[in-house]
Amino acid sequence: MANPVLLLHGFTGSVASTWQPTGIIDLLSDGGREVIAWDLPGHGSAEKHHDPAGYADMEAKLVERLAAEVGEQTVDGVGFSMGSRTLLAMAAMAPERFGRLVVSGVGRNLFERDDEQAERIARGVSGEAEADDVHAQTFARYAAEPDQDGRALAAFMRRKHAPLGDDEFARITHPVRVVLGTEDFAGPADPLLDALADASFTGLRGCDHFATPKNFGFIDAVMEHLEVF
Repeated sequence: MANPVLLLHGFTGSVASTWQPTGIIDLLSDGGREVIAWDLPGHGSAEKHHDPAGYADMEAKLVERLAAEVGEQTVDGVGFSMGSRTLLAMAAMAPERFGRLVVSGVGRNLFERDDEQAERIARGVSGEAEADDVHAQTFARYAAEPDQDGRALAAFMRRKHAPLGDDEFARITHPVRVVLGTEDFAGPADPLLDALADASFTGLRGCDHFATPKNFGFIDAVMEHLEVF
């Protein structure tokens, strides 16, 4: 029996904005895969907190949620941006629960957290972005969509993140496809490829960060790597 596929969207995203418009849910379903697609805490239709403490231990709680939904069944995973980091952290916490993984919109940025930039983005999504901070202003536009709550997204950004370092990467021995656009600020992909035991790479020529989930090359990479026929 083929593994279910867990889809995790990025910061300021949702199932409705990230996965449904591309048709990837239907493609996976047509390929015989059960699809598990969640709005992550603080996003879309999920529970929203205005205190960063409300998102404590998010990744561990998601592992528990996954176990409750699928039992002992192994799950493949697809993540974009923050969803990719979350997926990798979950795979490190519970390696036995995961099979093949696709992570997109991440690379060098996983190893160089910029707390000042994170705070600028948090201020941006809560409506306080500096006029000349293009990066924060971009996230602010996504945070202004009808199903989002800027204060909740700011609290989410300010939460304590699960660790993702040498110890965690050592536990991620799954086959991982890294997908990254040539114009993505998260790149290059090399540090992530070097950290993973079994990694392959798909580059998306001319693609920036936010266009990744809609890129046909990304969708093709998902279908190929997860062996959906």
